[in-house]
Amino acid sequence: MIGYWSEAWNEAWNGPWTEFVIAYAVFLAAHRIPMMPRLKGAAQAVLGKTGFLLAYSALSLLLLVWLIAAAGAAPFVPLWDQTPALRMVPNLVMPLAIILVCFAIGAPNPLSFGGRTTGFDPAHPGIAGIVRHPLLWALLVWSLAHIAPNGDLAHVLLFGGFAAFSALGMPVFDARIRRRLGAEAWQNLARATSGLPMAALVSGRWHPRLAISPLRAGLSLTAWAAILTLHQWVIGVSPLP
Repeated sequence: MIGYWSEAWNEAWNGPWTEFVIAYAVFLAAHRIPMMPRLKGAAQAVLGKTGFLLAYSALSLLLLVWLIAAAGAAPFVPLWDQTPALRMVPNLVMPLAIILVCFAIGAPNPLSFGGRTTGFDPAHPGIAGIVRHPLLWALLVWSLAHIAPNGDLAHVLLFGGFAAFSALGMPVFDARIRRRLGAEAWQNLARATSGLPMAALVSGRWHPRLAISPLRAGLSLTAWAAILTLHQWVIGVSPLP
């Protein structure tokens, strides 16, 4: 009996889906770190806030590369055929995700992940006026756009999991920050923001300024060009039809 279970364990551990499952679990576990104040605080105490951000970003990138490689190595189980039209979906949508990322990182936004807690004006919330969680929305847009041309089981699980993680993370962040600040303070800070893109503008709660950071606009264009250029070299697949 012991030999049977040992053989079954070895077969499961060395199965074709094992690396994908492990990579996914490690990736998700690592992305719990920003939501764990004690662990994050201890890391920042050792590395400093900037050092922690750089180290965590590098770790996230390495884990993402590993996870994508593991998805590519998993058994191919087709769900739908890839077409030139489906390959165009990420090309049309990714500029929006890139803009959200470049305008959100380090911008004043104490209401979500990746924003500064200082310098935030509730009457003029900047990128948070467009959407309160720009980085999570960028991840959601990126994930959904990449499901379309990747109609095999491993990649649907990969990008579908990212989409679920980002969508569920938004109310979780809202609830956590509301508890930390108090309902009244949170409501005051969030009055000109919205969970859905542009909803604050449509409702009249947000009146945007026309000033756009040339640095962030240039960074967005550079990032988009870099992704188009390096995608095939890094991922092994050209993003172009």
